[in-house]
Amino acid sequence: MFSVQISVLSSALQLLAESDIQARLERALSLLTDAVRGNLPILACGNGGSAADAQHIAAELVGRFLRDRRPIDVRALTTDSSFLTAWANDIGYESIFSRQIQACGRPGAVLIAISTSGNSANVVAAASEARRLGMPVVALTGEGGGKLAPLADVLLDVPSRHTPRIQEMHIAIYHYLCEELEKRI
Repeated sequence: MFSVQISVLSSALQLLAESDIQARLERALSLLTDAVRGNLPILACGNGGSAADAQHIAAELVGRFLRDRRPIDVRALTTDSSFLTAWANDIGYESIFSRQIQACGRPGAVLIAISTSGNSANVVAAASEARRLGMPVVALTGEGGGKLAPLADVLLDVPSRHTPRIQEMHIAIYHYLCEELEKRI
């Protein structure tokens, strides 16, 4: 059974490699590099496993991925449980990320919006708010990008509609971004 999963993942990664992903990754790296060089934050959000991915990205870049270097200002918008629960309870879950973007987003900062379907209402609202503030949006999604696609400056959609495969490929994508970003700064 495990060999079947590896084969499916390998096929999905091959499809990704055969797409125009390299050009899109280069554009995402350019946006991220510009933000870091401009001392602007990178904000990341998602739900469930994608929330964990947002935190994983922040951990790799605030800490270190492969190189010792200065910390990068990356904030996972998924980690302030007091704010998240109060705002979701009092106002609504759909705006938990967009409200935080209103507080700390600014032109040139970058939002990494993660949603396997591309349709998570609170992530779509975050991308919309980021665009309103002049922040570029890098979206990690499944095939097609869903509602996030038109809001993304860079759409990193993986060729799958199967959540576990999408999440596995997202890890490969953001590990690549972390490694390359470290080289550029």
